[in-house]
Amino acid sequence: MKQTILITGASSGFGLLTAQKLHESGFQVIGTSRNPEKYQAKLPFKLLALDIADYNSIASFSKKLFREINKLDVLINNAGYLVTGLAEETTIEIGKQQFETNFWGTVKLTNELLPYFRKQKQGKIITVGSILGLISLPNVAYYAASKHALEGYFKALRLELNQFNIQVSMVEPSSFKTNIGNSSTAATGDIKDYDVFRKKISAYSKTQFENAPGPEPVINTVLKIINEKAPKYSYPVGKGTSMLLTMQRFAYNVLESTVLKRVNAAK
Repeated sequence: MKQTILITGASSGFGLLTAQKLHESGFQVIGTSRNPEKYQAKLPFKLLALDIADYNSIASFSKKLFREINKLDVLINNAGYLVTGLAEETTIEIGKQQFETNFWGTVKLTNELLPYFRKQKQGKIITVGSILGLISLPNVAYYAASKHALEGYFKALRLELNQFNIQVSMVEPSSFKTNIGNSSTAATGDIKDYDVFRKKISAYSKTQFENAPGPEPVINTVLKIINEKAPKYSYPVGKGTSMLLTMQRFAYNVLESTVLKRVNAAK
C-alpha cells in the first residue's frame, strides 16, 4: 500500500518541491497551507488549511485530516519562516513570533498527531531544521535559537517514542536557493553603533543566497529517510556542513575568525 505523508508548508519552498517529488514517487501526499485555495488548482496533491501558529487551527486540522485518510505514515514538519536582524535590534515581540511558528507551532502540531502514531505503533516524524540549529551566525539570532530549540525537543522525543516504533529525524540544511526570503521578516536597525556591521552582514547574506545551490539535496535526503528502515537522528545537508560542525567542536576560535573575516570582507 502507498505510504501516506503529511507535509506542512507545502505551497512554497522546500515544502512544495518535496511534496511534488514525493507525489511523483508514488506516495499519497497531503500538504498544508494557510491559504490552500490560492494554490490547490495548480497542485497534483491535496492541500489542507493549517496555520501552525494558531492552536485552534491545529485542533480542527487534525479532525479534518483523519476524515481524508485512515493512516498516517510520515509527518514532515516543514512550515516556518525566517526572521533576520541583529540580535539587539530585533524586538522581543518579533522574537516571540518567530518561536510561536518555528518552535511552538511545530511542537503543537506534532503533539496533536502523536496519539494517532502511538495507536498505530508505527510512523516517522521528520523535521526540517537548519544547520543554524547546530551553529549560529550574525543577523539570524532568533531564527537560529528557534532551530536550536527544535533540536533539543526532538532529540528527547526520539528517545521517548522509540518504544512505540515511531522514528524521529532532523534534516539540517545549510544555505539553499528557495523562496524563504519572500516570507521573511527583517528587524529594522536603528542603533548607530551597528551601522557599518549591518551593511556588511547584509552584503554577506545577499552573496550567500545568490551563490546557494538548488534544493535537490535536501529533497533527496527527506526521501532517503522515508525509505530507510532505521533512519538516524541528524542529517546535515549542504556543502561544507561537515567542516563547519568539526570546526565548531574542535576549533571554535577558527570558526569565529573565519565568519568575521568573511563578513568584514563583504561589499
